[in-house]
Amino acid sequence: RRQRQMCIRDSVKAGDKVEAGDVLLILEAMKMQNEIMAPEDGTVSDVRVSAGDTVATGDVMVVL
Repeated sequence: RRQRQMCIRDSVKAGDKVEAGDVLLILEAMKMQNEIMAPEDGTVSDVRVSAGDTVATGDVMVVL
């Protein structure tokens, strides 16, 4: 069964420059907060979730 999580804060927007390790957004699952970090340096081209959205494993949330 896939675990569903909720986006509780999106920290970036399209056009933002990020470095590897920067927090892109925070997800909450079972009262645990999980920071989703940039895997590499780049520029955010699209943010596909907003605070309050429910996401599933494998969903694309941010495109660099």
